[in-house]
Formats: sequence, C-alpha cells, structure tokens
Amino acid sequence: MQQPWDPSDITDVLVRAFPSRLAGDVRSVLAVVPIARLSPVEPFQIEVEGETVAIPSRIYNEEPTVGLAQSLTGTQQVILHCLYSRHHNGWTRQRHLEQIVESSEPWVVPFVVQLAGEYVLEILEAISRGLPGLGIPDSVQRRLYGEFIARNPAFFARTERRVVSYWSCYYRWKYAVFGTYPGCAILEDFRAAASEQVGVPWPRHTPSSAADAGGGST
Repeated sequence: MQQPWDPSDITDVLVRAFPSRLAGDVRSVLAVVPIARLSPVEPFQIEVEGETVAIPSRIYNEEPTVGLAQSLTGTQQVILHCLYSRHHNGWTRQRHLEQIVESSEPWVVPFVVQLAGEYVLEILEAISRGLPGLGIPDSVQRRLYGEFIARNPAFFARTERRVVSYWSCYYRWKYAVFGTYPGCAILEDFRAAASEQVGVPWPRHTPSSAADAGGGST
C-alpha cells in the first residue's frame, strides 16, 4: 500500500525539532531510523538558543538496531535519544530519557521539560534522579533549565497545568496532597531555576494546596 505521506516531508518535520546547526546530524540519525507507519503528531513550538524549533508530541518509528545506533557520533546518539523520548510507548520514552536527562546541551532541555508534564510516574522519578543540580544554586543544571523556562514562559505554564491535571486524574488516590506528588517537586525546582535566572519569583500555575485542583488533561 502506498505511503499516505512523503518520507522526505517527515524528515523535514523531525529536523525542525532541533536548532538548524544540527540539521546535518539529525539527517544522519534519521538515515538509521526505520520509517514509521504513522506520521509525527502535534508538534509544539519553543525557543532554543534564540531559534524556534518544533518538537513532535509523539513519533511512531520503531527503534533502530543497536549496531546502527552505535554507529552514530556522540551528538547524534543524543539526538536519537531525544527523538525517541517522544515515542508513543511510555517505556521507550523512559529508556531514552534516562540517556539524555543529565545532558548539558540546551537543545535537550525541552525534551525533558515536556516529559515532566506527562503522565508516567516512572518518568517523573527518572527526571528527579537525573537532575540533582536543579536544587543547587548556580549549578549548570539550574542555569540551563532557568534560561529555557525564562525564554518559554507559556510553554512552562502549560506544563505546570498538565502536571496538576495528570496528578488529579491518575495519582490523587496515591498522593492525596499535590505537594507530595513527585511532579510537584520537579516543578518547584524548575521555578526556583527560573527565579534565579530572572532575579524575581517565578509565577506559579499550580495550586498551593490540593483543594482547588481540578481533573482532566490539557
């Protein structure tokens, strides 16, 4: 059966998920990535290093073989892990997140922040383990995430609301108070990083208590 889209169009979509200086590396990565039966969905736009990129909410490509993945350069392997952190399977997202969460590359940051706003608890725990520097003033991780959030306030506000929404929908039975939910602790660290970056308290878009938190995802 004929493909409903041109694979070159999909390549262009995924290339736009990274700063333009990485276009050649992204194309090298995509050369080893199997063609998907479904196209990427719902890209979200954010600013990275002064440039607008569009990261897909989900991709549906099977993972490349280990040998092909290992043939890539270090930077290309990070790009590969970033792309598969958008995979439709939650376990796949988690495995690839764990390979990039400690990276100091600014273009990795939005992939991690997006995952903080999703529903898989194990992913939230992996982010907490991989970003210990968020709680340390003037650390590299705090600077990286503070700069990103300062450049993308609307994206981060939406992420905050998604964290509350998924907590209310799926985890309220386990964490009766939002402040005890792992996603809340991550958001507090993100806000502290942004506050340090801009020099004033960062706005809060989560409840100060669970009493007024609603349900439903956004």
